[in-house]
Amino acid sequence: MVKFQAAQLDRTFSALADPTRRALLARLEREDGLSVSELAKPFPVSLPAIMKHLDVLSDAGLVERTKTGRTVSCRLNAEPMEEAMGWLAHYQRFWTQRLDALEALLEARRKGEG
Repeated sequence: MVKFQAAQLDRTFSALADPTRRALLARLEREDGLSVSELAKPFPVSLPAIMKHLDVLSDAGLVERTKTGRTVSCRLNAEPMEEAMGWLAHYQRFWTQRLDALEALLEARRKGEG
C-alpha cells in the first residue's frame, strides 16, 4: 500500500472540508494572483473571516501568498491535492474490485436461475 503523510493529508482534507475554502480555491483556479481584497469581494463574509480561511489554506499548502508593498496576492498551489487524490484512488480501486466481484456474483446467480 502507498504510504501517505498523515499530517499533510489531514490538513488537505480539513482545508477542503469547508465550502467557502473550496470556493476560494475555485476562484484562484480561474483567476490566479488575486489580491486578498479582490478574492474576498464576492463572499458574504467579512475580510477577517476570509483571512482566517486563507490561513487554513496556506497552512495546508494549498495557497501561496506574496506581499508586494501593502498588497497581498494569492496563488493556488494544487500539489497537496495530489497526495489526497492518491489516497482516494486507492479506495476507488478497492471499491471497484468489490463491486466487480458483487456484479460477477449476481450475474452467476441470474444465469443459474434462468
